[in-house]
Amino acid sequence: MTIDLITLGCSKNLVDSETLMKQLEAIGFDCTHDSQNPKGEIVVINTCGFIQDAKEESIEKILEFAEAKEEGRIEELYVMGCLSGRYMEDLQKEIPEVDKFYGKFDFKQLAKDLAEKHGAKVSFAGCYKETIGRHITTPSHYAYLKISEGCDRHCAYCAIPIMTGKHRSRSQEEIVAEVKSLVAEGVKEFNVIAQELTYYGIDIGGKQHIAELVEAISAVEGVEWIRLHYAYPTHFPMDLLRVIRERDNVCKYMDIALQHISDNMLTKMRRNISKQDTLNLIAAMRKEVPGICLRTTLMVGFPGETEEDFNELMDFTREVKFDRMGAFAYSEEDGTYSADNYSDDVPEEVKQARLDKLMALQQSISEQVAATFVGKTLKVIVDRKEGEYFICRSEYSSPEVDPEVLVKSDNELAVGEFYNVEITGSDEFDLYGNVVS
Repeated sequence: MTIDLITLGCSKNLVDSETLMKQLEAIGFDCTHDSQNPKGEIVVINTCGFIQDAKEESIEKILEFAEAKEEGRIEELYVMGCLSGRYMEDLQKEIPEVDKFYGKFDFKQLAKDLAEKHGAKVSFAGCYKETIGRHITTPSHYAYLKISEGCDRHCAYCAIPIMTGKHRSRSQEEIVAEVKSLVAEGVKEFNVIAQELTYYGIDIGGKQHIAELVEAISAVEGVEWIRLHYAYPTHFPMDLLRVIRERDNVCKYMDIALQHISDNMLTKMRRNISKQDTLNLIAAMRKEVPGICLRTTLMVGFPGETEEDFNELMDFTREVKFDRMGAFAYSEEDGTYSADNYSDDVPEEVKQARLDKLMALQQSISEQVAATFVGKTLKVIVDRKEGEYFICRSEYSSPEVDPEVLVKSDNELAVGEFYNVEITGSDEFDLYGNVVS
């Protein structure tokens, strides 16, 4: 029997889906991922519940396949993940076409249930195991590496701790073993992810062990690139900067969500950091790791955000010139501190206008940043070919979310291989270049 798994939301969800796929395949099912036209008897949707837009996307996808089931195009429909776990009772009432809903951490139970239900139709080539690896759905040369689950930070606006629970680090031994296994499968690039990267190890050894972990991963033979995602600025482990600077296979890249810069907003958001501390941290990162690519996420329209607060955020963005930046408008999330204690008093049209203005500013900054690479030679990895271009990335770009390097070549370039490329042009989104010897 064939199962099509559809993953919505973040790369952490993708890792969960890949783990479930491997388990289902060991049991005896055939699995596909994010098929454009699912033809499997069974569909599993892994949902996201982070913000309103993500919740709406997940619900629309569930309804789409509920209709497919009603029309007989699929036989069974299961839903798992963050949205499913958080709103299970409501979803069960509103969408009865779904055979069963599961929480974020219940995918092993889902595998067991499917095995029991379809035991006569699958081969049971394997058996249920607690740890069985992953079916990598990304291009074979890169993978996401989840090092922990949950978050202890409790920012005012964020529902992640509600959905994922307290921070739980995986052991260094388990992580390194997974890296070695993936390297043996051909993975060269590891994008290290967590809800809160810098907290890693506190629940194991009583202190931050992220620098030690990254050193251990970088020591594995065959690891070419390591890129770090979702750091938190408060109590940032400064020894991690030394590792980034000293280790050639650790990309000079840091994804650190700052959300805002106004002290008024930072306090109301419960970020436990000040504007000056933030500026000091950015300066230290750029001093300790010359040329580091900084990616951040900012929020507009948080309750109580004034024009002065927003203008301060604009000035900050203009001054710091982040290499990469994403932004979103505040949406009230049930059960969070801000939902319980603040009034969502910034009108939606004001939120959208501020978001548009901030992103327009970042677009001009991105164009300036990209132009600084013209004339330089970058080491890139080839992701795919589209039309006349080979689509590549440098160490400064994470898959799917960051600008790419578009390369024309008379010779065929191999996907998953590294090349040196001289940058000959740029725009606000991408770089252009030619392979050099």
